[in-house]
Amino acid sequence: MINFKQQELIEGLIDSVREKFPEVELVKINESPEDPADLWLNVTAPENEDRLIELLEFASNKSSNILLDYGYQILVMPTAVRLKS
Repeated sequence: MINFKQQELIEGLIDSVREKFPEVELVKINESPEDPADLWLNVTAPENEDRLIELLEFASNKSSNILLDYGYQILVMPTAVRLKS
């Protein structure tokens, strides 16, 4: 179950990802199979491989800051699933 602080952090993380990568959409939020306290934000992956690498680097830096500052493991997981327009 996602608490208020986690929801706030998720919204901030998604907002910053969307600001830098407007083509990325949130697909689903899942608990990690290894630890239900860890959250995975499944997002659509950019079609361009260079943009995907940029997204992974950007999101990992943001996720690391969240972990260090708040103790929550929230990971952005790009997937090949594309949302239908």
